[in-house]
Amino acid sequence: MSLLIQYTLIFASVLMLVALGGCFSEHSGVINLGLEGIMVIGALGGALAMKYLGAAPAAIVIIVVVLVSMAFGMLYSCLLGVASINFKADQTLIGTAMNMLSVALATIIVKSINLSEDPDNVSSIVDYGSSKKSLIMTFGTFQLSWFTVIAVVLLIASYVLMYKTRFGLRLMACGEHPQAADSVGINVNKMRWAGVLISGLLGGIGGITYITAGVSAWKFETGVAGFGFLALAVMIFGQWKPLNIGLAALLFGFFRALSNVYSGFDFLAALNIPGTVYNMMPYIISLVVLALTSKNSRAPKAEGIPYDKGTR
Repeated sequence: MSLLIQYTLIFASVLMLVALGGCFSEHSGVINLGLEGIMVIGALGGALAMKYLGAAPAAIVIIVVVLVSMAFGMLYSCLLGVASINFKADQTLIGTAMNMLSVALATIIVKSINLSEDPDNVSSIVDYGSSKKSLIMTFGTFQLSWFTVIAVVLLIASYVLMYKTRFGLRLMACGEHPQAADSVGINVNKMRWAGVLISGLLGGIGGITYITAGVSAWKFETGVAGFGFLALAVMIFGQWKPLNIGLAALLFGFFRALSNVYSGFDFLAALNIPGTVYNMMPYIISLVVLALTSKNSRAPKAEGIPYDKGTR
């Protein structure tokens, strides 16, 4: 049971962080379908930081890894910002292209690094095992990742930022009625850039949280197994509200964790259900949930629509 709780918390943390990133972007008026790609690039930055930090003090490892993952995620999200805000390109196509590019880019970078360090090593694997223990807090038989603590802190901060600050209210105004926001002096493009960069920041942390969930090395050719799209389902189910997103992430995280530990429960093992079915459950649940709730979903009205200052 403790293992189920551990995995639920870590997977919920991933979904929470990435879904919050999508929430900020869409509240600003930009659909971010590139969250999967941002996760991969953020994970790349964090994994490389862990690889080179080695056995550095735990506090340094945590701070540096988080900052590097944030920086890589924000940098990669600039592709979406430039294309969709500055050039008013189709946001769906840009997000899809970012997802496709990220795995190839990360694979090439990792292979190049490995090849330069060892001419016989052309793998796309980053080994960060020596630093991973710095990310875990142990309480008897229970382990808690520092990323889970960070996710909870960022969830609370996101709620406060979005609903209790002038910045958050202006951001949401740009996603609801950008022309009205512009008429009272709000720079719509600047606010949309802020939303995209915040989504990159949170998505980058979500990426490194995901790949460090249970292994000490990561093969970047495998990507992040659709977690970026699961996070979008969490965001929609949570109605683009931070606290609701936190609860939805726990639900989806539970079903994802169940696929890791089902064999440890006698009553589940006795059902003789193939393990692949449990692996599919988070995605099946997302389809069912969206089918039942999407009719009542209320997305920001201006999301996905490039802002034209001349339109009223």
